[in-house]
Amino acid sequence: MVNFKKIHAKQALGVGCWAIGGPFYSLDGIARGWGEVDDAVSTKALHAALDHGVVHFDTAQAYGAGHSETVLGQALKGRDVAIATKIGLEINGEKKLITGPMTDPVEIKRSLVGSLRRLQRDHIDLVLLHLNQLEKENADPIFDALDDMIQDGKVGSFGWSTDFPENASPQADRLNFTAVEHAMNVFLPASGMCELAKENNLVALIRSPLAMGVLTGKYDSTTRFSKDDIRNTGDASNTYLMDGRITETALSQREAVRDILQSNGRSIAQGALAWLWARSANTMPIPGVRTAEQATDLCGALDAGPLTPEQMIEIEQILERPEAEDIREL
Repeated sequence: MVNFKKIHAKQALGVGCWAIGGPFYSLDGIARGWGEVDDAVSTKALHAALDHGVVHFDTAQAYGAGHSETVLGQALKGRDVAIATKIGLEINGEKKLITGPMTDPVEIKRSLVGSLRRLQRDHIDLVLLHLNQLEKENADPIFDALDDMIQDGKVGSFGWSTDFPENASPQADRLNFTAVEHAMNVFLPASGMCELAKENNLVALIRSPLAMGVLTGKYDSTTRFSKDDIRNTGDASNTYLMDGRITETALSQREAVRDILQSNGRSIAQGALAWLWARSANTMPIPGVRTAEQATDLCGALDAGPLTPEQMIEIEQILERPEAEDIREL
């Protein structure tokens, strides 16, 4: 069983596997994925990340309604890596649907048997609750069930994927609660979650580290995301996307800090990761990858390391943005 905190101490970058799940939807027909994917291309991307030293891969039962776990399991079968998955959303794999929340501990355990099968593993290193908000009285039985699965050798440790410190804080003193996963990027400082992770010595897995692609620099004011892409649904609550386009505010903010992010020969995406490492020593960004080229570029951020304290101050002087917000992503 992989010790998740030891992995973080050695490796400050993971890979998110949301996009490789392909299209999937909520019951109201809203897209929750990132559009069509080619599994062979996804596999090459995962192998490229592995070749560049990445050992942590983050997925979820919900991603592609199980398809992300399946692709990941096949690509990394027999490899010595750490895998995190998420529970709490019921799925219909055949119809590619998320059918609702799942909070019953018995169903949670049953769903993890499905994850183990798709991942082709006998244990899962880290399991995260995938419900952004849940009352303590409903969350407690879920984490108790995960404690049982740790005793059975099926789970290594657990945590919560949430943007609300008040959710995770009551669970942070559990022996096996080792991580939180939350949105944070140059546009979103997420101070409350940063403090929670620091105070409780938790690993902070950072989703949306590139602001859903805005901080890659690939997209501009002419970009329109496809109908099967969550970035075109208007459902992801953030300040950088609206009606399937990048907001003018986000574009102007990106340009205002572009030179700083690209310092020391970095790409914009590498600079965005460097900002996160400078923000907190607890962070492990988990940017998504679709291609081997993307994986190689993102892994290149490790060579230059974090931004300097002076650069962080300069960015704070340039940008105006919220400290935290309700990010309704997956």
